[in-house]
Amino acid sequence: MDSSSDPSQKGGVAWKHKRGPPLAIFVPLIYAPILPVIRIALRKKPVLRDRLFYGVLAGAFGHGLYLIIEMKWTN
Repeated sequence: MDSSSDPSQKGGVAWKHKRGPPLAIFVPLIYAPILPVIRIALRKKPVLRDRLFYGVLAGAFGHGLYLIIEMKWTN
């Protein structure tokens, strides 16, 4: 084996690939069940309920947009 092709001899960096799924894709499994809980739990406080609900919903759409943009720019 030629020693010039061995990355450890050149001082090169061996990249370690991540194993498993990207965790950013599983974030909807956290905030999706929160939306109905907000609506049910804050029935008596409609102003707080609506602000919190729409805030979480905007965050969900923002996260989805982030994933789409990241996927577009990495390929």
